[in-house]
Order: sequence, then C-alpha cells, then structure tokens
Amino acid sequence: MATPRSPPFLSSFLSPRGDTLLYLIALLSIFSLLLHHLSADSHFEGFDADEDLDDDSVILQPPLSPLPRRSPPPPTTLFTSSDPESHYGPPVSDCVSDPVSKPYLTTSSFEYWDEDEFEGFPVEITPPEVTDEAEAVANVADSVSVEADETVRVSEPISWTKMLRLYVIEIVCVCFLILFTVNYFTGKKKNEALALAWAAKFATRDTIFDKNFSLLGVGDGDGDDSPLLLKEGQNVFKFYASGRRFCQGLVATMELKSRHDLIARLFNVVVPCKDEISIEVYMNEEAMDHVVFALAKKKAAKVMQKEVRDLQRFANLMTSAPNGRKWVAEELAVITESKEVAGDLITETVLDQVFGEKAFEKFGKWFISMHFSDQQQSTHRKMLVFRFALPDVNHMADMTRLVALVPYYIDLIGRYKLSSQARSKTEAARTKVAQEVYKELQNARQEALQRKKAERRKLMEEAESKLNAEALRKREAKERSRQLKKAMPKMKMSRGA
Repeated sequence: MATPRSPPFLSSFLSPRGDTLLYLIALLSIFSLLLHHLSADSHFEGFDADEDLDDDSVILQPPLSPLPRRSPPPPTTLFTSSDPESHYGPPVSDCVSDPVSKPYLTTSSFEYWDEDEFEGFPVEITPPEVTDEAEAVANVADSVSVEADETVRVSEPISWTKMLRLYVIEIVCVCFLILFTVNYFTGKKKNEALALAWAAKFATRDTIFDKNFSLLGVGDGDGDDSPLLLKEGQNVFKFYASGRRFCQGLVATMELKSRHDLIARLFNVVVPCKDEISIEVYMNEEAMDHVVFALAKKKAAKVMQKEVRDLQRFANLMTSAPNGRKWVAEELAVITESKEVAGDLITETVLDQVFGEKAFEKFGKWFISMHFSDQQQSTHRKMLVFRFALPDVNHMADMTRLVALVPYYIDLIGRYKLSSQARSKTEAARTKVAQEVYKELQNARQEALQRKKAERRKLMEEAESKLNAEALRKREAKERSRQLKKAMPKMKMSRGA
C-alpha cells in the first residue's frame, strides 16, 4: 500500500541536510538579534535623554579652578552617612575644600542604575551637611579643651586665702556656734556663782535671815543639807524663808542678767541692765493696818505712781518734808496715803542707816524701791516689797544694810497702828474705792449681758431668715396670741362655800 508523500520543501526542512542546517542557524541568529534589539529599546527607554542631560550639565558647569581636586568616589558606594562604621566617603576637610565635586556625588553614584531593576535602594542619597559635622567636631574639641582646663585647674594648688574666701559663711557660722556654746557655759556658771554668793552672805548660819526666820530654803527643815536656792532658769533663782511673827513668810527672787544668752548679752551692751533681787513679805491679816506707802528714786517713783494700781488710787506724791524733821535724800521720792504714815515709817534710825543724805551716798547705790500696801492686786493683799540691785561677788557685803531693812520693817509694820483721824480718812477712801470697783463690776456685767442678748438676737434673726413663709406665718400667729394673752386682765377664780 502506497503511503502519501510530503512535499519536497517540508521533507527537506524536517530532515535537513548540511546546507539547510546552516541556513536554519543563520535565520535563528537573525531572529534572536532582532528580539534582543527590541527588548533593549523597551527596557532602557529614555536612557539616552539622561546622557544628554549629563552632557548638558557638564557643558554648563563653571570653569574649574586651577587647584587640584580629588576624583569622584566609586559608583559602588551605596551606604549613607548615618552609619559611621560603613562610611567610606571623602573626609570632611575634602568636602569643605572642594565644593565643585558635590554634583559628581549625586550624578556618578546612580548614573548607571535602574530604579525598577534594583528595588529597595534609596532614590537619592544626600551627603551629610558640612556645617553639622563641623559643629560637632568643634563641640567635641571645646569639650576636650574644657576638660583639659578643668584638670589643669584642679591640679593647681589652692592657697589658704582662696580657701578662706570660698568658705567664709561656713567659718563664720562655726565660730558663732563655738562662741555661743562657750558663752552659755561661762554665763551660766557666773550667774550661779552670784546667786550662791548672796545666799552664803545672807542665808547661811548666823546671818540676817538665819537670825530672823526659823525655816530657810526649799526643804522641810529636818536636815542641814536642804538646798537654800531654787533654780527656775539659767538667770532666775528663788529663796524661801518662814517662821517669824507678823508674817507668813517671804520669797526672794533674783533676776540676773542673761549672761548665758549671747544675743541678750550683746543687747545689754547697748541697753545696760542690772542684776536685781525682789523680796516679797506676806504679812498676816491682823498684823497690818491701812498702809499705802512707797519710797523710790524720783524717776522710778513717777513710773510707779502711774502703773501701780493701789498707789494710783490711794496715794499721792509727797512734795515737802514734815515740819522740823530730817528727811530722805534728794534723790528719793515718797508716795504715801497720808503724811502721818510717811512720818511714822521713815524713822531716825532708817535715815541714819540708809536713807539720809550721807548714808545714801555710801549705801544707797544698790537701792531701787520699797512698797508697802494692804491693797495689793495679787493673791496676798497685804505685802511688803523690797527691790535692790545686786553687786558683784566680791562686793556683796555692800548691801548688808539694805537687807537688814526687811526684818526691821516687818516688826515696824506689824506693831504700827494708825490714829483715829487717819484711820477715818483711810476707811472713807477705801469705801469710795470699793463702791467704784463695784460699779465697774456692775457695768462690766451689764455689758456682758447686753453682748449676750445682741448675739442671741442676731442668731434668732438668722434663723428667721432661713424659715419659709408658712413657718413665719405660724410664728407670727403664735407671737400675736401671746401678746393678746399678756394684755388681758388677770382674773381670780374663787370657790364658793
């Protein structure tokens, strides 16, 4: 059976011979070159335009300076300046010295790269600004220089004068604290020595108070080791004595300078003051008559008459001495309720010992005042008060005559009796003062009641302002009914037999 035969061209193509095979290879080569040319035109479209722009930019560049320049970096530098470990660009000094090479960094680095083919790379890499790096380098250099200066400055030796100037405030504070502490202990010791010197002179065995009082000091009197003085502060000491006729006892209070306080001591330099002792004698009720009397230096006497209540009410300043009698020194002033009392209390003995002209010049240096009254404004109404200045430790004997006045006037006031005429005047004055005091108390009581009523009325008005209209109406009705009931006459009901 005969098979159909293919055409001679197709048979020669499917079963090629030598020349046909060469022809086929040449045809495929031409076709592949054509495809390659077409693909190159499609993928690199516009590449020639970039080259034209590069040529134009090169033509439009200004003429280069005759200074030598570095060649542009290789195109494979793709790392940014933010990574200091991978920075292979030119140094900062080269960038600053050659500003013309900057365009080559942008054009030459990406001249032959395609954006679509190499994805993920930055489109444009801006070189680091020269100013920032220059400032950073300058800051680092400044810090290094400052540290070097500090190290050099620390290493330099500091003189004592500079050290003192640096710590002036601290040195002054430490010196003040040391001075304050030393002054505290020295002043405390000096005050204690002064108080003990007075007690040793007038309150020990066979002294004035020991001879006139049976109990001395703050103890119970059973033993000799009981303390004589009671210390109430660094500059306040007290002495107690009792066991004598005409009086319940006495309290001597020594108020010394604040020698332990440095600030008070400096103040006393500007405003001087004295160490003082005040002796208060509490008289028995039946042992003291109507007596209001004071003797002091003239300046102190005027102050006492204005400030002391009983002297202000009952006594007056005595301007002249009694007729035919020797009187006190001119430096002293007498405040008394009557001249009879003043003449009886200032005796010849007292004038010769202390208050006369000659005696006062010698022994009156430490005298301040004495005040006798049966109208004292305190817990004890009948009191004798003596005030003296204290000398130093070595001259404590100078006030012996002043201290001797205390037992002398206790006996004198205890035995003193007024005349009938003087008593009538003193009783009339005390009755008048008592009435004035009663009126003052009544006025004060009335003022207090009025004040309470005003406060109560104010509270009621505030409460009424907070009530509503219904409550106010009820309140007014209740008040009206109360007023009507009060206005009605009272009637008595009597039960018939």
